Amino acid sequence: MSDTQALDHITAWRASGHKAALATVVQTWGSSPRPAGSHMAINDTGEFIGSVSGGCIEGAVINAAREVMASGKSQILEFGVTNEMAWDVGLACGGKVRVFVDAVE
Repeated sequence: MSDTQALDHITAWRASGHKAALATVVQTWGSSPRPAGSHMAINDTGEFIGSVSGGCIEGAVINAAREVMASGKSQILEFGVTNEMAWDVGLACGGKVRVFVDAVE
């Protein structure tokens, strides 16, 4: 998904009265499903477009995005095989990924 597509969806969601957040892969180590710069746009109903992991951590990122939209406080999430949560969310690819989640006003 291009930056433009993510922003187009966020713009449409905001115009229709929804809150929105943007999740961006900011750093990877080893084998990771998506490269740095990958985006996922999320709205306050849980609708999303794009991917930060090919599906294995999206649920956790959507939950964090909802928290960010409610609080206005950005989050940096880290997932990897050394992290207990990685197995819970399905990131068992042998790498690590850091995702920045921010509300979009």
